[in-house]
Amino acid sequence: MKIAVVGSYGAGLTMRVPRSPGAGETVSGGVFAPGPGGKGSNQAIAAARLGAEVSLLTAVGDDDFGRAAHALWRAEGVGATHVRTASAPTMVGFILVEPSGENRIAIAPGALDELDAAAVAAFREEIAAADVLVVSMEIPEEAVAAALRAGRDSGTTTLLNPAPARPLPDDLWPFIDVITPNQTEAPVLLGIGAGHGLDDEALVRALRERTGGIAVLTRGGQGALIAQESGVSVTPPYPVGNVVDTTGAGDAFTAALAVALGSGHPLDHAVRYAAAAGAHTVTVAGVVPALPTPDQLAARIGTAP
Repeated sequence: MKIAVVGSYGAGLTMRVPRSPGAGETVSGGVFAPGPGGKGSNQAIAAARLGAEVSLLTAVGDDDFGRAAHALWRAEGVGATHVRTASAPTMVGFILVEPSGENRIAIAPGALDELDAAAVAAFREEIAAADVLVVSMEIPEEAVAAALRAGRDSGTTTLLNPAPARPLPDDLWPFIDVITPNQTEAPVLLGIGAGHGLDDEALVRALRERTGGIAVLTRGGQGALIAQESGVSVTPPYPVGNVVDTTGAGDAFTAALAVALGSGHPLDHAVRYAAAAGAHTVTVAGVVPALPTPDQLAARIGTAP
């Protein structure tokens, strides 16, 4: 079973500080932790761990962060021969985290700004050979659109994880077979603001109407809602005893959903499997260390795709 992923890679440079500095101020006593990130890379690694043959399209710089990314993908069994080496540096995010958990983040997209339709065109054979194409939105809209169109042209199932969310052009909606926003992303996609008055069921129905395919609304500890032609159904959450770190849960959910659908499992089963992957991820600190294996999910839910 093959998964093609079009998305981002970036290095996360996190410092936990006693408090955030003011203008012109230096604050000492921080604890620094670098690590790999980017939704595309996270989803590719998660899918590979769950047994998929994965090809990734992203862009990195000719720098230490880019070289570390290639080493990570080799170690995780992710196919990265189509990853672009850009003239700009690898994407970096600087994250300051206060003891309360409040954070301040600054991102330099760098190499990702060079991921364009031409890069996607060179990746079309991988998209056509895949059972599922996974696209996320930390990359230029040009690349998102080109990838979704290539998936539709080749008959590959397209799965859009619309994060970070932004309104989608009207002409892109029909190219999406499966869309997986959370509760805050869904209104943004639909172009409706705060106080819209729609409950979760109305949101997921509206998303399904836009795509004509399948909408899965993730709701954290409340599980997920699935809207398809036959109606709306509820996937209950998997109980989690101790939430350690929610970062990466959405990426694990998306990857597991793609793997289960690519393996031919029914939608309800696939969403339950994805929910279990998300539940596992929040119990482990860090993103890459938290992404589950089939054995870990089998232990949680008693089966695997």
